[in-house]
Amino acid sequence: MKKLLISVAVLSILALTSLAAAETIQKGNVRVALDGKITPQRLPREGMAPVSVSVGTDISAIKGKPLAQLTKIEIAINSHGRLDATGLPKCEVGDIQPATTAKALEECRGSLIGEGSFSSQVSLSRQADFPSQGKLYAFNGTYRGKPAILAHVYGDEPVPTSFTLPFTIAKTKGTFGTTLTAAIPASEDNFITGIELTLHRTYTYKGEQRSYASAGCPALKGFPGASFDFAKASYAFVGGKKLSSTLRRSCTARG
Repeated sequence: MKKLLISVAVLSILALTSLAAAETIQKGNVRVALDGKITPQRLPREGMAPVSVSVGTDISAIKGKPLAQLTKIEIAINSHGRLDATGLPKCEVGDIQPATTAKALEECRGSLIGEGSFSSQVSLSRQADFPSQGKLYAFNGTYRGKPAILAHVYGDEPVPTSFTLPFTIAKTKGTFGTTLTAAIPASEDNFITGIELTLHRTYTYKGEQRSYASAGCPALKGFPGASFDFAKASYAFVGGKKLSSTLRRSCTARG
């Protein structure tokens, strides 16, 4: 019986470690890859601990086909994770739009909750398409009266580009407890090809150590860990095309 239990535990761990690949889906000429992780992976079985949450997506087209233009993205995070901005200053869109990275940090450094990168494909008449990319900083804020993550993007190649992408935050019930939603500004010549964001911030508020992102491991008692639906992303494109993808990840239980 003991050998059987050890074998089950080993198989469980092997199964968990195999769930680390990006999830790729395709519909027509649109291909989307969703990736992400929680750090650290060893988390409390009961309650939550500070973590870094990373989510990234890449959008591409089948070779020879035009790239689809993204109009909306939703990213839902498992209910065993939590985003909590209690005690953090709020940044306003007007403070960082438009602005260089240095200016955005000067205005809203106290609201900083993460960072990442942004990439797009610029399509102009009478010349070949060219890639554009920039640094992304995430600030705690509000947008149209709702809690939000203000994703500020700035790039200086091939030309200076600055804009802010607000992700409104909504609490939901069920498998996914937090949903981030962003409407993408209409543009006839700029097509998003990638967004990568890592949320991480620890701070002190009223003498208490806090973390913007926290999570626990949903492992049943007696099991070393669990695999779970970490994030679900939904995409909408010009023309009405929609795709969705769910990313599974794993954790090791502590306690």
